Amino acid sequence: MKIFDPRDASTGPHGVELLDSTVVQRDRQWWMYLAGQPGGFGATDIFSASLANEAPLSVTGWKPTLDTTGELAPVAGKQRSRAWDGNGGRHCPSYVKGWDPARGRSVERIYYAGAAGNLWGPYTIGFLEWDGKGWIDQPEPAFTANEDWEHGSVYEPNLIYHGGKWKMWYVAGSNYDDYLIHGYAESDDGATGWSKHAVFAEPDMKMFDFCVRQRGTGFDAIFARVWVGNGVPPPETGLWWCSAEHPARTFSEWSYPIQIMSAEDRGWHSGPWKPSFQIDEKNPNRAIVFFDGLYPTGEPGPFPFVFTLGCFPVDLP
Repeated sequence: MKIFDPRDASTGPHGVELLDSTVVQRDRQWWMYLAGQPGGFGATDIFSASLANEAPLSVTGWKPTLDTTGELAPVAGKQRSRAWDGNGGRHCPSYVKGWDPARGRSVERIYYAGAAGNLWGPYTIGFLEWDGKGWIDQPEPAFTANEDWEHGSVYEPNLIYHGGKWKMWYVAGSNYDDYLIHGYAESDDGATGWSKHAVFAEPDMKMFDFCVRQRGTGFDAIFARVWVGNGVPPPETGLWWCSAEHPARTFSEWSYPIQIMSAEDRGWHSGPWKPSFQIDEKNPNRAIVFFDGLYPTGEPGPFPFVFTLGCFPVDLP
């Protein structure tokens, strides 16, 4: 089911492409944090949408957060972060709540990839942090490329907090160069002291957005395999599921993956990416999966496509 489409007024995105969702329940209300590009140009930013207070997690009913003028309201300013995310914007948010050992308390963060120069990177990864009243930007990124295989750019972060560690799966490389490699690192505080950046999945996987959630005593992951080259996407392009007894740091430690969505053209989306999911509150064996899509406009221009956000429920093995 389609959630947001800037050319479909019935979905209510106010003419803005809203995608790259991360979904979380905060204070008995479901929230979605997304990347968007007001006006269709310039630096992207992070926005939010929500369901009604105390409403169960659902495919439908999402309402974008607006300001007093009726425009989409960014979740945070850029007073402190402009030097590293001001021109290229904020991309691919990932919400996580974890422990800050320096302050001796839990903190809420929205990690994202920021670009100092332009929309196409190179990227570093940082976060917004909740101070009890709002989301606060940070003066420096928390994670940067430091290995040759990362090709100077890290993005598409997905994090969980588990076992006293902030654990992050991320993409390195460049879509433009058709080089995508998946990495893994962990940290005690999620901001400093990251472990050695390790290869999680090799470039031939074309893995994107390895999103992990705990279910019972085990862990599920849903990830995308993308196609950024020329020609028809191969059959493995799409969304996949796998599981593990613990949030393993190498892909080989997860179960054999099962494809749950193909790249088939459905009119308003094809070649899905950026999966984010939560377990259905009424059925612990079902996930509600959010994903990005796009479709061609048929109009002239350097990028004649529209980005969309969709969702579907899936019964997990």
